[in-house]
Amino acid sequence: MVAVEDASGYQGCADCILAPASVEELASTMQRAAALGAAVTPSGAGTGITGGRCPQGGWLVSTERLRRLEISRGRATAGAGVLLKELQAAAARTGQFYAPDPTEWTASIGGNIATNASGSRSFLYGSTRRHLLSLTAVFADGSVRTFRRGEPLDFPYQPVRQPETTKNTAGYFLPENATWIDLLCGSEGTLALIAEAELSLLPQPEALLSGVVFFPDLDAALAAVDQWRPVPQLRMLEFMDEASLEVLRQDAAAPVPPSARACLMIEQQLDGLEGDPIDMWLERLAAAGALEESWFETTAAGRERFRAFRHALPEAVNARVRSRGFEKISSDFAVPLKRNAEMMEFYRRELASGFAGRYTIYGHIGDAHVHVNILPETAGDAARGRAWMLDAAREAVRLGGTVSAEHGLGKRKRALLELMFSPAEIASMRAVKSRLDPRWRLSPGTLFPDPNVTI
Repeated sequence: MVAVEDASGYQGCADCILAPASVEELASTMQRAAALGAAVTPSGAGTGITGGRCPQGGWLVSTERLRRLEISRGRATAGAGVLLKELQAAAARTGQFYAPDPTEWTASIGGNIATNASGSRSFLYGSTRRHLLSLTAVFADGSVRTFRRGEPLDFPYQPVRQPETTKNTAGYFLPENATWIDLLCGSEGTLALIAEAELSLLPQPEALLSGVVFFPDLDAALAAVDQWRPVPQLRMLEFMDEASLEVLRQDAAAPVPPSARACLMIEQQLDGLEGDPIDMWLERLAAAGALEESWFETTAAGRERFRAFRHALPEAVNARVRSRGFEKISSDFAVPLKRNAEMMEFYRRELASGFAGRYTIYGHIGDAHVHVNILPETAGDAARGRAWMLDAAREAVRLGGTVSAEHGLGKRKRALLELMFSPAEIASMRAVKSRLDPRWRLSPGTLFPDPNVTI
């Protein structure tokens, strides 16, 4: 047996690890697994945080050697093992970029597709699903099919309602008139293995403005979020709460004003806009009551300063958790935009009373999708944190939201699916799983309990 771990520390084990180097080799591997009745769990770069790549026995099939990468005008063809940073670098050399922007650039393209990854720029550009032009998938029996955008499912299914959120990656995407790309993107390796994809690319903006805006209190920051969402060509609207800023002060030596109690980070594409963007933002800052220590950048060096500031927090949080010897307990909930204030009030009230000094809230507030991180100091903290996350998931669902906006559910969080969907809706998803993987050999234990295991 071979030990396997993901970025969250979730552990599993495989009977063997295989790494096919082509679509043909991957198909042959899946045919052999089918003949032997072996369970197969696909693995990308290992950056996931829900345990999806961690098998409980069976074969681990790595996509790391599926390395085809071809760039043309408006599109790229990428093997599942190509890393996001490699795709972005190759696209940049041609004056283009790939819009989805997960924080973890060492993630693989196959992993991004498996979880319908999004990130900060999804505020303008949407998630991975929107940018897929075609997918080549290898199914449980080893058959290979390539699906173009818009190609409808060719079997009957019962549609499943979707939350009124701008982002969702909980369960299977089965709206009315679903397409193959709709379904496979975000299915977490439970229906087929993604071998390669054709992705849309966009022209690099001629000019960008990045800004870090500090506020004297949380309410002012939340009011600014609602005021700024309609700003033309705003492609990023991110948030840090007071606890997050304190982590930066203590752990990252980041330049945070002493009076700052909240922060918004913005990025705006300036191409074609009329007027002076700096003057416009100065007016917005004055109206919102932002602190004078806020800053904006338009140069490449300035954008790197902005990037370093934005990434310092998750790095500091992860380091703090590791130093205490506990697993980070984090949320991936999102709610409809109109319910954002209610969800934030729930977080503020609950966390201040139950986890003072041991939590942070930051992330994609433009999409009403922030990440709560519980930073346990004791085993008791960890246990209470896990229990509280269930309460928070129920609140997100009550407000019409999702239990997973961008990371998927994997094995660690699969129980949350039952909080969000009815038994009939889950039965519809399971029926699709049974049609495409009749013996439930693909990614057993991910999204659904493994029916072949007796507990």
